[in-house]
Amino acid sequence: MLELNSLTKRFGSFTAVNDVSMKIKAGEIYGFLGPNGAGKTTTIKMIATLLKPTAGSVLINGIDAHKYPEKAKQYLSYVPDQPFLYEKLSGLEFLRFVSTIYGMTEDRAAVSIREVSEIFEVTPWLGRRIEDYSQGMRQRLVLAAAFLHKPKLLVIDEPMVGLDPKGAETFKSQVKSVAREGAAIFMTTHQLSLAREVCTRVGIINSSRLVYEGSMQELSGDGVEELEKRYLQLTA
Repeated sequence: MLELNSLTKRFGSFTAVNDVSMKIKAGEIYGFLGPNGAGKTTTIKMIATLLKPTAGSVLINGIDAHKYPEKAKQYLSYVPDQPFLYEKLSGLEFLRFVSTIYGMTEDRAAVSIREVSEIFEVTPWLGRRIEDYSQGMRQRLVLAAAFLHKPKLLVIDEPMVGLDPKGAETFKSQVKSVAREGAAIFMTTHQLSLAREVCTRVGIINSSRLVYEGSMQELSGDGVEELEKRYLQLTA
């Protein structure tokens, strides 16, 4: 579903992402881990076509995302680490707006909005302007919008920002559910416990290069402590 081929991004003389290659299949939850400044967000922005690679390619469902961005992004939902929201819109207006971007019919949009709003528990807030939302409620709304059109690929940068424990559990449950239905999830997080709980496979980037890739079980062994130890060794 997602394929990165020798993906490279340079800003002048600085190389932010260096020759990164990977394949994420349908049904996988892939954790993309690494320290601050390692190249995670730059990689995600290239996947989402917000940045153009210096070299290499991004394929989404076999489509070159930078040659045919509109076609590729029909399969994609992207949640950045700092989402932009139209604050003067109500939550309902925002979700309807997102539904039109993906070409959903009014009937399909109405059903899907009701479903995701109930899942992420934003229904009581849909009539209020987003400017009145707390940070956690904004994150719930953004996640609801990401799942709205049932994407085949979810790309999520730090999903737990602002979420309370209940919201976090809802997110984890929903991610596992859509993966069972065949969606692929590509996710960055600094919470190693979250990665171990939900990710089936993991890649670690350090100083712009992919330094590890394998199953979560192989990396974490007996638990989170082992995962933390291996992670610190790989990113030292």
